[in-house]
Amino acid sequence: MLDRKSGAVGMLVKSALVLSVTLASSTVLSTSTFAETTLSIYGGANFSPHSRVEYHNSLTNTTTTTAVGWDGASFKMPPYYGVRATWWLDSAPEFGVALDFTHAKVEAAPLPAGFTTLEFTDGINYLTVNAMYRWDMGNGFTPYVGLGAGLTIPHVEVEAPGILQGRTFEYQVTGLAAQALAGVSYQFDDNWSMFGEIKTNYGVVNARLFGGDTLKTNIINNQVIFGFTYKLF
Repeated sequence: MLDRKSGAVGMLVKSALVLSVTLASSTVLSTSTFAETTLSIYGGANFSPHSRVEYHNSLTNTTTTTAVGWDGASFKMPPYYGVRATWWLDSAPEFGVALDFTHAKVEAAPLPAGFTTLEFTDGINYLTVNAMYRWDMGNGFTPYVGLGAGLTIPHVEVEAPGILQGRTFEYQVTGLAAQALAGVSYQFDDNWSMFGEIKTNYGVVNARLFGGDTLKTNIINNQVIFGFTYKLF
């Protein structure tokens, strides 16, 4: 069984993080210390290696751990996509802060024995705050890197008749997330640029299932993306 005290502490940490993101965003939008604000949209493909999955039936008090392979299912509707707002500092324009939302996807392939559904295809979503650094090459090309942390927000879809008590089909905040990225953008007019990027997310999934059952795993999500950025001001 999940430890209630640990669960309460985890929820406090998550709530504090959400509050921090909200306050940081409000500060960004209300300060003049940021010289440039951009909005990016992107698509692409995501890939995840195997992970260990632990599931617990609270009625029978049994816990099972198994290795699960994941298919990225990047183009299964709704497809992989993301949105990012970035604020670059006035005093040091090579440094910035970004708020990034990524809608990635994974589904078990093959399904573990006894499961009829094990997937996060309506999204294993990540909301992160990133520290950014860029190099202006003076020729339109700008390489950049980023590193950040935030929350894992999957749509939990799990069903295993005879193993777990019932079907779970809902969005949850399941744990913390980390993100690292590197890319290069090319500015083709005063406001618009395009970019290519590789990105990795590490997401903690401590999912609450029907009837008090649980499912735990940590998913690494590697992504190759392409997108467009608009300079707001």
